[in-house]
Amino acid sequence: MLAGDVTLHSHVVVTGFTTIGSGTRIFPFASLGHEPQDLKFAGERTRLVIGERNTIREYVTMNPGTAGGGGETRVGDGNLFMMSVHVGHDCQGGSGVVLANSVALAGHVRVDDQVVIGGLSGIQQFCRIGRGAMIGGMSGVVGDVIPFGTTTGERAHLAGLNLTGLRRRGAEREEVHELRAAFSEILEDGSVLFQERVDRASERYPNNALIGEIVRFVRADGAKRFTLPL
Repeated sequence: MLAGDVTLHSHVVVTGFTTIGSGTRIFPFASLGHEPQDLKFAGERTRLVIGERNTIREYVTMNPGTAGGGGETRVGDGNLFMMSVHVGHDCQGGSGVVLANSVALAGHVRVDDQVVIGGLSGIQQFCRIGRGAMIGGMSGVVGDVIPFGTTTGERAHLAGLNLTGLRRRGAEREEVHELRAAFSEILEDGSVLFQERVDRASERYPNNALIGEIVRFVRADGAKRFTLPL
């Protein structure tokens, strides 16, 4: 189902149970809604839901969900999917996301709002990328990335905070100052587990919403692996 003002350029293929929101533009040779690349898929009726005002460039592929993953792949609003991006089955995407050329999201990946992923990067299945994070180009991400974190390296490691993104979104200076202090403590003290370091930061800065968001992300049900500092 397409909204009234969706733009389909030549040689676009949209199939299956696919919904595309208004204002979305889709460029040549994009393939949306073909069956997922999962050997367990048995032809069940599953969905691909694409939000509003997305830009989907050439050769982008997006697959619907599977019965074992909830039956739905979903991306939000106002995203940019550059050339040759792949969004795998059962992925859940936020809004204001930028995926650069040839980024690949494996199945069951969650990408929260305002994330930027550099070109040629791959995200392993079931990973979560927290809000406002930035993934360096040509990285392989094999663990969750905390909100506002930045990663770099062939095998991605946590390298800092996305301070530029926070400033652009109007974060308060004092709030960012506390976040930087808490993050330094998390990075530097390797004598205790990562989750314990995050809990300690929460106790030190109980009223900081940005730190609180990181804490909730780390404590979430099913959270088992994280992208950590070197």
